[in-house]
Amino acid sequence: MPGATPPPDPTSVVQRRMAPFDWLLMATAAGIWGSSFLFMDVALEVEHPGLVAWLRPVLGLVFVAMVPSARRPVDRSDHPRLLLLGFLWMAIPLSLFPLAQTWIDSSIAGMMNSGMPVMTLVAGAAFFGVKTHRVQVAGVVVGIVGLLMIGISTASVGDTSAAGVLLVILAVACYGVAANIAGPLQRRYGSPAVLLRVLVVATVATTPWGLVGLADSDFAWSAAASNVAVGVGGTGIAYVAAASLIGRVGPVRMSAVTYVVPVVAAVLGIAILGETLGVVQVSGALVLVGGAWLTTRSGS
Repeated sequence: MPGATPPPDPTSVVQRRMAPFDWLLMATAAGIWGSSFLFMDVALEVEHPGLVAWLRPVLGLVFVAMVPSARRPVDRSDHPRLLLLGFLWMAIPLSLFPLAQTWIDSSIAGMMNSGMPVMTLVAGAAFFGVKTHRVQVAGVVVGIVGLLMIGISTASVGDTSAAGVLLVILAVACYGVAANIAGPLQRRYGSPAVLLRVLVVATVATTPWGLVGLADSDFAWSAAASNVAVGVGGTGIAYVAAASLIGRVGPVRMSAVTYVVPVVAAVLGIAILGETLGVVQVSGALVLVGGAWLTTRSGS
């Protein structure tokens, strides 16, 4: 039975060397998530942020429900953790990102998302007893500097931009805590089983805002296609890939997918949406990614 043995130590697989399949999972998640900021921006042209936020877990749930292993039983003792993940991993950040993107560019949101490894390590050390090395602590400091470079230069544009920056930081912080909670559960029950329960919680939690948004949205085929891309791709396929990666190599190494996310988000934002980035913002992204990389190192 799944609950017959205690969950593995969340730090026990963090140092395992990445296998080829792990790299494939990482590339899949990073590519899909990097483009999700573009798709959200397209959907937001005619849709309310609440509708965009709601359709993500709804469509993701449809995809994950078709995976046979998603119906694997889960112990009642783990239901509170799954409930918490439904909010921290899904409902809250999935609501914050589209709201933030009504105020800041998709490329900025994507670049700031690369702070997830930093938040993951901070949350792990603060709340989950994850041991850290000096180089990882240095990575946290460097990452925070990069995050501030992006955030301050963007927030200086106006009050609404500042609000968007703060919402993204809060969303990334939620991801950091959630990654530490999800790891042991993924390794005990498998990724699809955990995601199915988490997406059910997120769907219920975002329904009220989604219905409000539905009444204040228009229809466009481009938005509908973007919803499918973000929901099935970003909240279904990419989450399955990333959740599998958490179970295989641990939350800190999994969060390294965000090295590629800002690159994809920035390239698509500039090439397709005509967004522009300042020197400080690009430099901040490089500093942030460098800090994120340091947080995954195991040296003393």
